[in-house]
Amino acid sequence: MLIGITGTLGAGKGAVVDYLVAMKKFRHVSARHIWTEELESRQIPVNRDTMTKLANDLRAKHGPAYFVERALETVKNDEENVVVESIRTVAEAELLKSRGGVLLVVNADKEERYRRISGRNSALDKVSFAEFVRQEENEMTNEDPNKQNIAKVIEMADYTIENNSTLDALTKSVEEFLKQMTD
Repeated sequence: MLIGITGTLGAGKGAVVDYLVAMKKFRHVSARHIWTEELESRQIPVNRDTMTKLANDLRAKHGPAYFVERALETVKNDEENVVVESIRTVAEAELLKSRGGVLLVVNADKEERYRRISGRNSALDKVSFAEFVRQEENEMTNEDPNKQNIAKVIEMADYTIENNSTLDALTKSVEEFLKQMTD
C-alpha cells in the first residue's frame, strides 16, 4: 500500500506516520528529511521559510512533482507498504494517485494545531501565533504549480481524519482509514 499524507500544520501528520511505521511496519519517506539534508549540505539555516523556498526552487527546476518522484524512486516493489509525508502540490498528489497511492488528509482546529506545534522541540515550530497563521496562509493556495497548494491537495483526498481529540482516538481513525482502503 502506498499512502501520501497531507494536511495543515500541526494537525498530526507525524503522529499518523509514527503509528503506521511502528504498528503497521510501513516505511516512511519524509519531505522534511530530504529538504533538511539539502539545506544542511548548502549550509543554509533550517527553518520553515528556507525549507519552503528550497522545495519551491527544486520543483521549479525539476518539475512540480519532484518530491514524490524522488520518494517513489526509493520504493523497491509494489509489495512494500510506504507512507510519503507530506504531499503539498497538485502534481505530487496526481503522481501519487497515478501510481496507485491513496491520499490521506489529517486536519485539526487551528488553535489545537498551534498548541501542538508550540510544544514541539523543533526550531521550525518556535513561532508566534501570527507567524503560524502567516506560514499556513503561504502554503494553502498558489497558482504556481511548483509551489505549495495544500487547499487544492486537500480537495483531492481519498480520506480525511479530523484530529481534535486524543492520540488513542487518532489511532482508531487511522485503523478505520486502513480498513476502508483495504476492503
